[in-house]
Amino acid sequence: MRSAARPRHYVARHWILILRPILRYSATRDAYVLRLIGKSRGPVLRVNRRRRRSQPSFAGPDRRGAGMA
Repeated sequence: MRSAARPRHYVARHWILILRPILRYSATRDAYVLRLIGKSRGPVLRVNRRRRRSQPSFAGPDRRGAGMA
C-alpha cells in the first residue's frame, strides 16, 4: 500500500472526453482514474481549470507588492 498520494496530472477537457471509455471518475480523489486498476495504479487526471497568464501581473522584484523595510 502506498503511503504517499499519487500526483495529479492536469489535462485539457478534450483529452478527458477522448479517454472517457477507459477512465472513471473517483469522487474521493475528485479526479479521473483508469478503470479496473485505477485504485492503486496508473495516472490520476484532473481537468485543467487553471488559467494561463499571458503577462505577469506584478511590477518589480517583489511580487507581493510590499515595500522594502
